[in-house]
Amino acid sequence: MSGAPLVLLVDDDADLRASTEQALDLAGLSVKGLPDAESALERITAGFTGVVITDIRMPDMDGLTLMTRIHEIDGDIPVILITGHGDVPLAVRAMREGAHDFIEKPFSGAQLATIAARALGYRELVLDNRRLRAVAGQADDLEARLVGRSNAMIALRRQVRTVGPSDADVLIIGDTGTGKEVVARALHDLSARSARPFVAITCSALPDTLIESELFGHEAGAFPGAIRARMGKFDHARGGTILLDDIGAMPMALQGKLLRVLQDRVITPLGSNVQHDLDLRFIATSRVPLEPEVEAGRFRADLLYRLNAVSLRLPPLSERVEDIPALFARLLAEACARHRLPARAVRPEFLAELSRAEWPGNVRELRNMAERHALGLERDQHSDDTAVEARSLAEQIAMHERKLLVDALIRHRGALKPVYESLGLSRKTLYDKLVKYGIDKAHFQGQA
Repeated sequence: MSGAPLVLLVDDDADLRASTEQALDLAGLSVKGLPDAESALERITAGFTGVVITDIRMPDMDGLTLMTRIHEIDGDIPVILITGHGDVPLAVRAMREGAHDFIEKPFSGAQLATIAARALGYRELVLDNRRLRAVAGQADDLEARLVGRSNAMIALRRQVRTVGPSDADVLIIGDTGTGKEVVARALHDLSARSARPFVAITCSALPDTLIESELFGHEAGAFPGAIRARMGKFDHARGGTILLDDIGAMPMALQGKLLRVLQDRVITPLGSNVQHDLDLRFIATSRVPLEPEVEAGRFRADLLYRLNAVSLRLPPLSERVEDIPALFARLLAEACARHRLPARAVRPEFLAELSRAEWPGNVRELRNMAERHALGLERDQHSDDTAVEARSLAEQIAMHERKLLVDALIRHRGALKPVYESLGLSRKTLYDKLVKYGIDKAHFQGQA
């Protein structure tokens, strides 16, 4: 069944997951059981050919948040929710928000298999329609992801369409916020590896003491505290794509080991003498050209030569000013849909103002602006300054406070601890203010 569309089954209950996986397998479906939402997100791309079945109640990230995150990647991926008896009203609400279907515990394997098969048929129709539109010369998925009609963006999409289906490793250079991970995911989705994992590794965020273990894995007893063997991220992504984000921050010692992995496509876990063959594609990103880093002795020249056989440069917004109006309109529409708000019109004069502004944070900064406009936190585009000044002092203070809260949530991707610490609030005070202003932190997870 390896070539069949995949059913991702997400449930933290190992026993229930195993029995459900077995039932779906017996029904002739290709199924992969996963213990948590993050494991599922690593496998989800806009070109994902299957469906997701997830329990609603899970630690860390629940099923509803997982559904939201999946639909941010591709709104047409069917998500089926498994509910407990008391969760049915919640599931009904989720259906209105985009869930494909739900099933209540206890359920029969045959019943779930029927729902899953129906969802797989729907997904196949969606992907067939996209392919037909592309053949007919209409805007394809890549144009929706990499918005813009500037020469720079037309050239970038042409490069991505050319390089994506190959198995070549790629180096992506671009300023902060230009969309390097978006391009990396597009390359993965256009490749024959699209149904396999896409695993992003932020090199600057890995602790020096654990970085080798994180990437290569380790055997039990390899170092103090290594109680049991652990699979590294390279092994976890087998058959798929590894994104090495901010590769310039990788320590020099590890750069040499990575070079050997790229050359030989084998790894040796810490504490082991046995080499593992790797079937992987590597995509690396950097905020700055790496040649000066080589000259400064901070990056290996041989690793750069190995990585930049194919190199893509992402233009900053300052080089494609003409794309800003269309890009903002799309980001605003996405933000309104994500927050279940009616679409907002944008005056041409306001779009012209955006085009004249400087955007050092590039698309990420523009997305944050769209987020605030969707939530009504900026000056109303249809009102004038007099109308704003006519509001009471309490109303203006409340608007400003709500804006500060939303900005902090965007900046910290919905994580509450850094939000209340950066704003000098207690945890309870932050919760009270979120309730007061009707702000749901789940809407900001994965943003920024």
